[in-house]
Amino acid sequence: MMKISSLFLIIVSVLTIHHATAQTGAPKPKIVVGIVVDQMRQEYIYKFQERYADGGFNRLVREGYMMKNAHYNYIPTYTGPGHASVYTGTTPSTHGIIGNDWFVRKLNGTIYCAGDSTVSNVGGSLNSGQISPRNMLTTTITDELRFSSNKRSKVVGVAIKDRGAALPAGHLGDAYWFDASTGEFMTSTYYYNELPDWVKEFNNRRLPEAYLSQSWQTLYPIDSYIQSIEDTNDFEGTFTGKETTDFPYHLPDLMESNGGLGLISTTPFGNSLTLDMAYAAIEGEQLGMGDETDFLAVSFSSPDYIGHKFGPTSVELEDNYLRLDLELEKFLNYLDSTYGENEYLVFLTADHGVAEIVEYMQSENVPAGRLNSRFITTQLKGFTNQMYGEGEWISNVSNEQIYLNKDLAKEKGLDLEEMQKDLAEFVLRFDGIKEAYTASDLKRMSYTEGRKHLLQMGFNHKASGDVMMVLEPGWLSSTWKGTTHGTGFNYDTHVPVIFYGWNVPQGESAAYCTITDIAPTLSMMLGIRLPNGASGSPILPISDIKQ
Repeated sequence: MMKISSLFLIIVSVLTIHHATAQTGAPKPKIVVGIVVDQMRQEYIYKFQERYADGGFNRLVREGYMMKNAHYNYIPTYTGPGHASVYTGTTPSTHGIIGNDWFVRKLNGTIYCAGDSTVSNVGGSLNSGQISPRNMLTTTITDELRFSSNKRSKVVGVAIKDRGAALPAGHLGDAYWFDASTGEFMTSTYYYNELPDWVKEFNNRRLPEAYLSQSWQTLYPIDSYIQSIEDTNDFEGTFTGKETTDFPYHLPDLMESNGGLGLISTTPFGNSLTLDMAYAAIEGEQLGMGDETDFLAVSFSSPDYIGHKFGPTSVELEDNYLRLDLELEKFLNYLDSTYGENEYLVFLTADHGVAEIVEYMQSENVPAGRLNSRFITTQLKGFTNQMYGEGEWISNVSNEQIYLNKDLAKEKGLDLEEMQKDLAEFVLRFDGIKEAYTASDLKRMSYTEGRKHLLQMGFNHKASGDVMMVLEPGWLSSTWKGTTHGTGFNYDTHVPVIFYGWNVPQGESAAYCTITDIAPTLSMMLGIRLPNGASGSPILPISDIKQ
């Protein structure tokens, strides 16, 4: 019996060693490719899996390591905070990107997450040029990669959205984004004073015009889209100039009324254009061709534009993911041929999920609703005037946060904490508002679970409001046709996290993890410093593989 047990242990040890060795490539990857799909639920991995090709999403799942229960660990779940959190390994409470836009008291106005008035456009148009990562208060995994090689490693961020390129590229990388008015990829003087020649050559190809010269039709027969509701319905948004929600979309006829060349953002061809630019960046910058590990950060913005307008149950969204899958297959094959299998490291995730369209849920007798933010703001102003006397007591209401006029409260000798409590109790009168928390409590208490914890992880002491509101499940604060995101519920927080390639074992886990674990995992794998504000933990089944 002892001999059999010993033999069994030897066999298991040999197989384990063989498995780990089989996954081990060069001492370091030639390139890391970070892929963020804007507005992708984990659900889409399974929902369309039978229709995906072998070499796209299915290849990543089959040959990589997938965390099936990965979530955002803060509120609000928006694009700017999402990209910043993935790459910094921490939450808005630390990195400072607390929304796509947020109110700043000393300016008495809002700022944009990637906005920077000290820089201007390089290429593109003036209006799209005041962009940099300066509002992000911590380093990123891409910054740390550059520091680790004394800046010999190259980092390039590419996306249609400026924030999807600038925040992942960090403070030390290069970023390029799409300008809808010119149809060009551009940058700002934060990075360069002139576009590199390879970007100029790419822009001279005028690819947006070529993509928009065609019709968007379903990739397969429309009756095969059984994971979507009827193509013609009353729930989805429409393009201006098209009265119905059904295919096909003849893009040349829609351009003039739908943002000109910017229309490409709300079609699957925006994904194709993004990858075209990614290929150009690899070749133009010779990424992964030197002695150091380089980093390419790619963000697919079009799924977000499509998801907002048509919703997660639409034929348009299903078609987008089937097409994106084919683009990923082509991209992975390109990485194989350029670097060699297991010589590059990929991770794929999303910056947030998305809610169902309210009216669709209501039609299925599921509780849902739309919050009239303007009405609530009016009511708040009336309430504060009645409580504290005439005055501009409410400075701003946005991102489900209420900003009080602190200067006026101080002038009148009022207790700010008591005012916060009054407003938190008042807003609970309205349908659609589930909970309300005061800034004083979020500063004073240490919450470890539930929505209070998620709010606290998104709460910045200097920048956030005085009262934070949580909507009921299924409720949205948008009033346009279509849908949005931003909450701490599973439909907004549950996103894919998949690692693939260099030193990544095959497998999956249903253990809970957060997107702030991605950057620490990369740090451990690459043997470099953690981003300076990182609060996540390495994903051990991935990071503990022996190199």
